[in-house]
Amino acid sequence: MADAYFLLVCDDVPHDVVLTDPGTRPLDVAQVVRRLTGLSLWRSKVLAVRAPAVILAGVSQEDAEAAATALRAAGARAEVGQQPEPDFPKP
Repeated sequence: MADAYFLLVCDDVPHDVVLTDPGTRPLDVAQVVRRLTGLSLWRSKVLAVRAPAVILAGVSQEDAEAAATALRAAGARAEVGQQPEPDFPKP
């Protein structure tokens, strides 16, 4: 049986939210990360301090923009980027 690869075409390409710099208030940023991800405060702080870090992966563009705006409001630098398309082997 031959392997078949399919690329689904959809209207909304998944996006990632990347925290590039926690700024001068890392605890405030950690609280926003906690609210966005549901992680504990300790794990959120570790994630915020180890920037650059992917906070959310594979979310819609609207959710990614809202999350980046919340992180920026807390004093962090955050970017929204599209997930790269998978590189399927050619048959």
